[in-house]
Amino acid sequence: MWGDVAIAFLLAFIVAFMATPYTIKIAQKIGAVDVPKDQRRMHKKAMPKFGGPAVILGFLVSVTYLLIVMSMEGTISLGGTENYGRQLIGMFLGILVISITCVFDDIITIKPIVKLAGQILAAIVAVSFGVRIESIDFGFINTSELGEAVSIIVTIIWIVGVTNAINLIDGLDGLAAGISVISAISLLVIFVLNGSPTIAIILITALAGALVGFLPFNFAPAKTFIGDTGSNFLGYTISIIAILGVAKTYTLAVIILPLIVLGLPIFDTLWAIIRRLIKGKSIKAIFKADKGHLHHRIVARGFSQKQAVLILYGISATFGIFAVILLDSGIWKALSFLLMVVVAIGLGYKNFQEEHSDTQRYECVECKYIYNPKFGNEKAGIKPGTPFEDLPDDWVCPVCGEGKDMFQIHQ
Repeated sequence: MWGDVAIAFLLAFIVAFMATPYTIKIAQKIGAVDVPKDQRRMHKKAMPKFGGPAVILGFLVSVTYLLIVMSMEGTISLGGTENYGRQLIGMFLGILVISITCVFDDIITIKPIVKLAGQILAAIVAVSFGVRIESIDFGFINTSELGEAVSIIVTIIWIVGVTNAINLIDGLDGLAAGISVISAISLLVIFVLNGSPTIAIILITALAGALVGFLPFNFAPAKTFIGDTGSNFLGYTISIIAILGVAKTYTLAVIILPLIVLGLPIFDTLWAIIRRLIKGKSIKAIFKADKGHLHHRIVARGFSQKQAVLILYGISATFGIFAVILLDSGIWKALSFLLMVVVAIGLGYKNFQEEHSDTQRYECVECKYIYNPKFGNEKAGIKPGTPFEDLPDDWVCPVCGEGKDMFQIHQ
């Protein structure tokens, strides 16, 4: 098996690495370019956003090659009671639906509701081909008794939810791709420890390889973005592979592990929904982008974009390691690990605040006024020593009247 795993990773890596430069040229020809039209975007110049097809190509070439070779060798069965062949066809067709929908979004920008419809359709396609969360054994309750309808609904919600979670966290150079790599590696370890099906191990390895091949072009300073095509593909594929990976052991302890591994993007998405509902007071507000995501908040605290990405990598890795320890060593060792990480983060953040509290300044992008926390803004009642993040929400630039969201860290 390990030879197949090595081939799956390397082949996906090579294809994605070689294909990405071509997607940069294609992006410029078809207009798949992200122009920073508003302050929510963190980049300052137009950037190609068509890296997703390179990742998809690397993944599909690797998986297709391994499936053919392993089927010929007899080391994998795509039929049988599990019917993995049928489920894979459903996943590939869903990827096609996601790709077509999001390619249009990368080129001409479609409405969020249309993109959501594409995600739901892709999930329905996968479910119709047998991709299901069929049962979860809680010990005293077995959800298989709730019937096929509940299984279908839960699976669709899971697929669409994870797809959006990865899509929404894609806000800084290398963020979505890097977190997906960390999640994929964590799931790979969990699958191996859990004795999961070989097909799930091959799929998650190929995905990790394709992402590692793409990351050199996406990590700060980025040459290209993965785009909605890539981020939606990542979420969609990870959600389905997670289902296939725990298909034989639907105990509560095992089914919750993918939730923990994907804890960062899932939490960020749930908080975004709650935040937008409270602020907008309508369902439509959920689809309105804002600057309240975790990466925005970390940058607002004085960290650079690269530092913010590395911090979120660390948090994602913490979730992944926690899930692995939980499976392998139990809850108490997992909680001990988590406690040590929290203490280390607390000490590190305290040192960062002490080093930057007196030096970090913020510049209005409209009039170039600089807010210095050391002096505050006494005319507006802001005392000296007030951090920028503690300014009232209704505070405005004393020169041009722009709000807080029009300020960025002064380099």
